[in-house]
Amino acid sequence: MFGKNIRCLPENPVLPPRAPVLSYGAMQTQREFALANQLTPQMEQAAEREGVPPQKILRGLKSGKIVLLKNNRRPVQPLAVGAGMLTKVNANIGTSQRSSTLRAELAKLRACEKYGADAVMDLSTGGDLDKTRKTLLAQTRLVFGTVPIYQLMCAGRGELDGAALLEIIRKHCAQGVDFITVHCGVTREVAALLRRYPRVTGVVSRGGSYINKWLQKTGRENPLYERFDELCAIAYEHDVTLSLGDGLRPGCLADAHDPAQLKELEILGKLTRCAWRRNVQVMIEGPGHVPYDQIVKSMRLEKKLCHGAPFYVLGPLTTDIAAGYDHIAGAIGGTLAAVNGADFLCYVTPAEHLGLPDIEDVRAGIMASRIAAHSADLVKYPERTAAHDLAMARARKSLDWDAQISLALDSAKAREVRRAKGQNLKECTMCGDLCSMKEV
Repeated sequence: MFGKNIRCLPENPVLPPRAPVLSYGAMQTQREFALANQLTPQMEQAAEREGVPPQKILRGLKSGKIVLLKNNRRPVQPLAVGAGMLTKVNANIGTSQRSSTLRAELAKLRACEKYGADAVMDLSTGGDLDKTRKTLLAQTRLVFGTVPIYQLMCAGRGELDGAALLEIIRKHCAQGVDFITVHCGVTREVAALLRRYPRVTGVVSRGGSYINKWLQKTGRENPLYERFDELCAIAYEHDVTLSLGDGLRPGCLADAHDPAQLKELEILGKLTRCAWRRNVQVMIEGPGHVPYDQIVKSMRLEKKLCHGAPFYVLGPLTTDIAAGYDHIAGAIGGTLAAVNGADFLCYVTPAEHLGLPDIEDVRAGIMASRIAAHSADLVKYPERTAAHDLAMARARKSLDWDAQISLALDSAKAREVRRAKGQNLKECTMCGDLCSMKEV
C-alpha cells in the first residue's frame, strides 16, 4: 500500500502517547521540546501574542494540534496555528512567467504587512526565483512559506527528479522559509482514481498537476512520497513545518469530495503520523471549491483522518460563478470552515481565476479573509474577540467617528469612505437628522 522507502509507516501504525526522540542530534524542533515538557521562548512569545497560557501551546505541540511556524534560523515572531488559537490569514504573492517584477512583489509584500496578513507565501514562477525569494525573506518579518516544486517546474525538467527536488527543498529551508507546501499525497493510487473517475476541471493545483502528469506518463511513484523520511530529516533540521499540500483540491463544486480527493486526504493523515514520529510539525492543506452544505463535512473529515492536525484552507469558495468577486465567495466559505475546524485561511483575491493580483487585489483579499477569520473567532473565542466589536458598537452609538475609524479592521478604508461621504457632519449622510443613534 505504501512505498517501500516509507519505513515509518508500518501496517496499522499506532502512535504512542509520546513519540520517541530520534537521534538527529541535539533537539531541533518545537515539537521535540514540547514532548520533553520543556517550555521555550518561542512558545512563550506565541502564547503572549495569542493571550493564552504557554502550557496551552506546549500541549498543542505535543498532540500535533498546534504548529509553531518559525524556522529555527530566522528572526521572526513565531506564529501559532491550530486548536484554541485565533484563526490566521495567509496572503500569496509572487512573480509569474507572464507578468510582474520583483519591485512589484515587494510592494505587495508591504501591502500584506499593512493590511494585517499573518503570513505570506512566495509563489513565484517567473524571473530569478532564488533572488526573489531571498529578497522577500530579507524584507519582512512575516512568517514565510513557499512551494519548492515550482522551482523544479520552472527549471524545465520534464522528469520529476526526487534528488533535485529535495535539494531545492533543502535550499529553501536553509534560507529561512518557515513552512513549505509539499504534495506528498499525489500517488500512483490517487492517479489511478483520477483515470477511473474523471473530473470536470481536472487537477487545478500546479504542483499536483505536475506530479500527476508525470505519474500518468511513467507509472512510477511520487518521490516525495517514497522519500518522505528524507523530507522529514530536512524539515527537522530547520524546524520547518510541512504543509501537506492538497494536490487534488477540487477546482469546481462538481469535483468536491470525489474519490481521488478523499484518498489523498487519507494518505496525508498517515503521513502526518509519520512526520510526528520524526518530531516534525505538520499542517494539512484543504479545498478549494466546496458547496456550502458540504463545508462542515469537509472540515470534520480532515480533523478525523488527519488526527486533529491544523487545517489550512483556500477559501473554500462556495460558488463557481463569482469571477471578480471570488474573495467574497471565499470569505463566505472561510467563515463556515473556520467555525467548524479550519485554523488557517489562505486568502482569495478578486483576481482569482482571472489574472495575477495587484496591490488592490491583495488588499481586498486580505481584508475579506480577516473579516471571515474574525467572524469565526467571535463564535469560537468570544472571550478574546468580542470586546473589539462591543467597543465599535459603543463608538457608533456615541457617533464617535474617530473611534470608529480606529477600531475598523481597515482604518484607512473607513477614513476614505467617511471623508468622501461627509466627514464634517455629526451624523452620516445616510440618515442625516433622522439618525437613530442621535440622543433625543
